[in-house]
Amino acid sequence: MRRGFWLLLAGLLLFIGGCAAMTAGALLWARSALTQPSGGAALPQAGGASSPFPTPTPIPPEALSEARAIEAAFISVYQRVSPSVVHITTRATAFDLFRGPIYQEGTGSGFVWDREGHIVTNNHVVEGADQIEVILADGTTASATLVGADAYNDLAVLRVRVPREKLLPVTLGDSSQLQVGQWVIAIGNPFGLDRTMTVGVISALGRTLELSDRPLGEVIQTDAAINPGNSGGPLLDLDGRVIGINTAIRSPSGGSIGIGFAIPVNTIKRVVPELIARGRYPHPWLGASFFEITPAFAQAFRLPVDHGLLTVQVAPGSPADRAGLRGATQRVRTRFGDVFLGGDIITAIDDRPLRRVDELVIYLENYKRVGETVTLSILRDGQALTLRVTLGERPSE
Repeated sequence: MRRGFWLLLAGLLLFIGGCAAMTAGALLWARSALTQPSGGAALPQAGGASSPFPTPTPIPPEALSEARAIEAAFISVYQRVSPSVVHITTRATAFDLFRGPIYQEGTGSGFVWDREGHIVTNNHVVEGADQIEVILADGTTASATLVGADAYNDLAVLRVRVPREKLLPVTLGDSSQLQVGQWVIAIGNPFGLDRTMTVGVISALGRTLELSDRPLGEVIQTDAAINPGNSGGPLLDLDGRVIGINTAIRSPSGGSIGIGFAIPVNTIKRVVPELIARGRYPHPWLGASFFEITPAFAQAFRLPVDHGLLTVQVAPGSPADRAGLRGATQRVRTRFGDVFLGGDIITAIDDRPLRRVDELVIYLENYKRVGETVTLSILRDGQALTLRVTLGERPSE
């Protein structure tokens, strides 16, 4: 009996010892697994201690060199051009029947045009302002006077009286050479944050902005962040040349979502000298109103073409009138409204086919001047004719 007891006790002790040995082995294995990567390769040591992080993948030298070259270009553009960018503040007075005068303040951007003190900005930045101030990059603040403005192209020129050495004019580029995908840089004062730089690419060219009363054509679209306060600031290429003036955004929130628009610099080069010299820009004018022909309209009224501009009315004494363009001779009432028929159908201008009135307006605005001649391809009573029209100046509204 006593012998059996001792045998049982010995077996129990052996069982407990075996369990302890297995537990110790498992712990040692787990520690080894945590301190070694898969495959049994030891982790690199740093300062004598193991690191839980893998070695970062090195950047190829050629890729790093290209990135640093682009970075250096951005830095160079900002250092050279930001002194030419100005902050514009405005104050206007509105009158309320009960509260009396109400003062409204605005802010925007602009850039130095020349050493005579001319500053270029958007018309909507300064429109209706009673007081305009310009803050230069060095902090100099000066009152500005409005030299000229063109609401159609949303451009305005101001002038400040400061020492010439404080004025650093920008360099102008050529917007006809731009390409989609090209790097661009915007500098301005979004939300009053002076000389903020944002970077992006040209997203599209030749866009048309449908404004409340007119189309603004040949506009640059960019994803460089443009926000309220950027209006009037320059859009630049990697050489630091102005290729546009930041003007508008499309956004449901009012802030940048990557869809911004800039007036091309070739428009600026065409309009600004006129604003400085005359205070206004003379817009070319035909002097006629038109209706856009669609295939359904052409079929319903048996017109000889599916597309074109049907002349509705010609202003007496206008360039179109002097050239012999004829307006509608019939007024037909339909359930959709009055339709005017019998006028000349314009199918092209200077051999450019026309489908929409906006195409005619944009072509005249961007490619023609007052006093120049255009050739209209027309259909009159089914017969093809051409008319040469010398453009006049659009009457002031």
